Amino acid sequence: MRYGVRQPNDGEYLDILTACIRVCADYQPKLGHRAKAGYRLDEFQRIYGADPFYSWLGLDNPLMYAAHKAAGGMTSIYRQIGLGCEFLFRRILQDHLGLTDEDVRWSYTLPSAGGKTRKLHLDARILIASIADTAQRRRVRS
Repeated sequence: MRYGVRQPNDGEYLDILTACIRVCADYQPKLGHRAKAGYRLDEFQRIYGADPFYSWLGLDNPLMYAAHKAAGGMTSIYRQIGLGCEFLFRRILQDHLGLTDEDVRWSYTLPSAGGKTRKLHLDARILIASIADTAQRRRVRS
């Protein structure tokens, strides 16, 4: 919000963080296939059951699927917590300094291997000139 400081709302802040974490509830193991959305239990059992060695070792067991889901889900939870904190931090800056979403975002691209580019971004930025309140602008500048 450009023309004033929003009153922080703890419920909104909590929702920003937990919305990211909720994504993990639908996580499905990809089993090394990056392009796929993930495999359901029945697909996992069909794939692992068709492999003579894996099925002989019992790796097509639903408990093995649960282990894959838990391991990938834990990795996903940590990533989502990081994203949620990033979104939350930007929102707090917006609310306390009267900045817009555009004001607090910043990214840049770098050349990468194979002629490709890579986009990097900061968790947030503060455009001092965009802070409308003079006292806050002075405090941030100092």
